[in-house]
Amino acid sequence: MLYRKFGNADEKVSILGFGCMRLPVIDGKEDQIDEEEATRMIEFAIEKGVNYFDTAYPYHAGMSEPFVGKVLAKGYRDKVLLATKLPLWLVQTREDMDRFLDDQLERLQTDHIDFYLMHGFTRGYWNKMRELGMFEFIENAISSGKIKYIGFSFHDDITVFKEIIDGYDWDFCMIQYNFMDEDYQAGKQGLQYAKQKGIDVAIMEPLRGGNLVQVPETVQRIWDSAKIKRTPANWCFQYLWDQPEISIVLSGMSTFEQVEQNIAYAERGEANSLTSNDKEVLQKVRKFYNEKMEVNCTNCKYCMPCPTGVNIPAAFTYLNSASMYDNVEKASFQYGLFVPPEEAASKCTECGLCEEHCPQHIRIQEMLKRAVTVLENNRHPINI
Repeated sequence: MLYRKFGNADEKVSILGFGCMRLPVIDGKEDQIDEEEATRMIEFAIEKGVNYFDTAYPYHAGMSEPFVGKVLAKGYRDKVLLATKLPLWLVQTREDMDRFLDDQLERLQTDHIDFYLMHGFTRGYWNKMRELGMFEFIENAISSGKIKYIGFSFHDDITVFKEIIDGYDWDFCMIQYNFMDEDYQAGKQGLQYAKQKGIDVAIMEPLRGGNLVQVPETVQRIWDSAKIKRTPANWCFQYLWDQPEISIVLSGMSTFEQVEQNIAYAERGEANSLTSNDKEVLQKVRKFYNEKMEVNCTNCKYCMPCPTGVNIPAAFTYLNSASMYDNVEKASFQYGLFVPPEEAASKCTECGLCEEHCPQHIRIQEMLKRAVTVLENNRHPINI
């Protein structure tokens, strides 16, 4: 196993982190973790050198933290670095922050959490948490020894990301990033900005929720043309590990086989190891997916602000995701999760001002109707 510095300190983390949000379950029920198999997976990962385990209050309908705590209490707690997150959408008062943290410590059967994150910062949550006294909470939690390092996970645009990075003395952060998401949310620019500020970075969604490993035949042929042969998953991981700015890549592993494979990939995950041929192949795959975009939106935001509040770039981002990866269900889920109802495409009044400002001459009104059809009419219940 290879290790890198993480946490704005001298901690060394395995470049592969174990995300405990997609553990094997019984009868497809999220709250019924297959404890025997999941325990076998975690114990094997620890034995092979994985030392970073990430969970959160809502994972597995609230059952991930208690399960992880039970496994680590078998003599593994001192061998690993444990991460969990404050559920911002449930916090209404300053007292709630302390209550959730104490509850999580009890669920995890530990007296401290190594890496504690504000879960899913957007501009709204950033503003709300500051108003409620988040900084006082963090300082008290650290001084009391309940948490060691403080960070945040992120789901908004680069402007908000920079504001949050500059707004507190964070130890680390976690962003969604993969070879298709270089300009999405924080993206590569955010990754580099954080590192310039001395803040270490963890990566989530390295496989884009599985979209980048369930590949069409055309993409597989491109991968197969490379001089160095890798599985689609290995390509995704190595793209990230090749970048020295990245400390750790999290993977939500669901089977023992995935744990074995990912550990094998991590043992060869050196930085600056991709060849020129590797990079050419990655670019060809990226080009194939980009050509499947439904809307040629560059996210320039010239169409914004919309008079009625529609988040036009976000609607097009998720519409493109549905088309590029042939996964309407996932795209509509993410759209419902990250786009508030007041910013939905269905709020469009067809005033036409956006089209007057679009440098790409996109038929925005028409494509927003398409977004409603694909994303809003196919929306599934959201279980955060």
